[in-house]
Amino acid sequence: MIQNKEVLLQKLGLIDYQQAWDYQEQLFKGILDIKAQNRAIQEGEQQITPNYLLFCQHPHVYTLGKSGHLDHLLLDEQGLAQKEATFYKINRGGDITYHGPGQLVAYPLLDLDNFFTDIHKYLRLLEEAVIMTLADFGLKTGRIAGLTGVWLDFEEQKNPRKICAMGVKCSRWVTMHGLALNVNTDLSYFGNIVPCGISDKAVTSLQQELGRPVDMQEVEEKLLLHFQELFEASIVEKAHEERY
Repeated sequence: MIQNKEVLLQKLGLIDYQQAWDYQEQLFKGILDIKAQNRAIQEGEQQITPNYLLFCQHPHVYTLGKSGHLDHLLLDEQGLAQKEATFYKINRGGDITYHGPGQLVAYPLLDLDNFFTDIHKYLRLLEEAVIMTLADFGLKTGRIAGLTGVWLDFEEQKNPRKICAMGVKCSRWVTMHGLALNVNTDLSYFGNIVPCGISDKAVTSLQQELGRPVDMQEVEEKLLLHFQELFEASIVEKAHEERY
């Protein structure tokens, strides 16, 4: 099989969660369809599968993963309306989380047959890309055993706080969903949920830790650089208007 390590980057800007989810599903199905067709033909005639990386932000929204508990959302319909927030049950792993303006959301849709067929390695490399990005801003972050995502005070854990949440889906080695890095996020919205089902640990952002707003484009550029390095990928940006 020919491995295609080119990743098409698309910056979707501020986009409705459902619209972004539908688009992910469209790309995801397209990759799976090619893989299904390839199984029926000889290797020399097979079509390469594309890879995508979507960067975006969402209006206020809470999403609940397959393993999550609805009671971790602390708002009823009226409360959601007052917060101008929406709510979705979705098909990624993990519990409940929040997305909103000022948060960098990255959705890699990769055919891991193009890279490596190891979902745990995939998750660790996503975390590592974020850890390296935050190090560029002077923050020491890492992992906490048994928990996904990226954390501050991950060693002594006197005041551990999550700065990046992760939740992915993988089918036939094709990935979707991804990570959400709090950059200039309004952290008050996390007070309306039990974030990722974890009640005894705080949530933070780059802005909160550095005491100043952070340029989102700078964060995107650094994350992209580390993603490219870790996955040994070639990033090609696709024009915004071409995404549909």
